[in-house]
Amino acid sequence: MKVAVQSGDFDVGSEIRNISNDSKIGAVASFVGLVRDVAMTLEHYPGMTERAIGTIVEEARGRWQVLDCTVIHRYGALQPNDRIVLVAVASGHRGDAFAACEFIMDYLKTQAPFWKKEQTADGARWVEAKATDDKAAERWK
Repeated sequence: MKVAVQSGDFDVGSEIRNISNDSKIGAVASFVGLVRDVAMTLEHYPGMTERAIGTIVEEARGRWQVLDCTVIHRYGALQPNDRIVLVAVASGHRGDAFAACEFIMDYLKTQAPFWKKEQTADGARWVEAKATDDKAAERWK
């Protein structure tokens, strides 16, 4: 299992290859999030953020048959079309891989301590939490 919070970019193909080396793996589901429309700055609490993501991954492992998993979330200054997050889940079966990947992403949006500040033409503004993200995470309870 890999959890990384980093300022630098990541190579999606390389990360997926790294979790696909076990003959028991029959599926890898992945999600890559991109920065939309406007530049932003992401802030986080080092240490706390990695622990929170690790807890989310462990919860997914308790619910589904996750054989391996990589979660990388970037922080710092990001531009439109930059990769911001990768969730890749390896499992014996696609259903477990898809469900665990979606669960992890839903919980990252609501449980991981990140703060986003968008840089708009009108100036910088903090992005508020969305009710739709909370609703997506609620369905897993």
